[in-house]
Amino acid sequence: MANNTTDFRNKAHDASGKAQDAAGKAQDAAGKALEAGQAAAGAVADKAREVGNEAWKAGQQAAGTVADKARDVGSDAWKAGQHAAQSVGNAAESATNRVGESFQNLAQTVRQHTPEGMLGSAAESVASGLEQSGRYIQQEGLSGMTDDLTNLIKRNPIPAMLFGIGLGFMLARLTSSRS
Repeated sequence: MANNTTDFRNKAHDASGKAQDAAGKAQDAAGKALEAGQAAAGAVADKAREVGNEAWKAGQQAAGTVADKARDVGSDAWKAGQHAAQSVGNAAESATNRVGESFQNLAQTVRQHTPEGMLGSAAESVASGLEQSGRYIQQEGLSGMTDDLTNLIKRNPIPAMLFGIGLGFMLARLTSSRS
């Protein structure tokens, strides 16, 4: 029986050693699993950071694109406004030029149908005035006439103010009598 006890003790001791070995292996496996889990978590965190950075860059790029589009639309609107203003200005200058031509043509017509004598010299004076006015309108254009009028008002402010008051009074009378 002593042999049986020794065998049993040896087997128990072997089983205990094997259990300790298994526990050590389990502990090693748990350590490796923990390391693998930490590595996987780090990889997931790195990937999430990378995706977040890419999303941030895409958002910045989209915002830049929107800003560029808004700037383009604003620029196009500005250019369209400038073009419209330029077209209106050109049309006004063209109309002013045509008025100058009309004055000169009227002067020629007056000269062609001018009678002899005192009435003829008065008609010639009118024709000369029309011709000079036509040349002035054509040469100066609308902007030049505006500048001349501004300078005239600056040189003669009181008569210009009285003229404006008189003109306003006459317009008020004309519009109130129509009502």
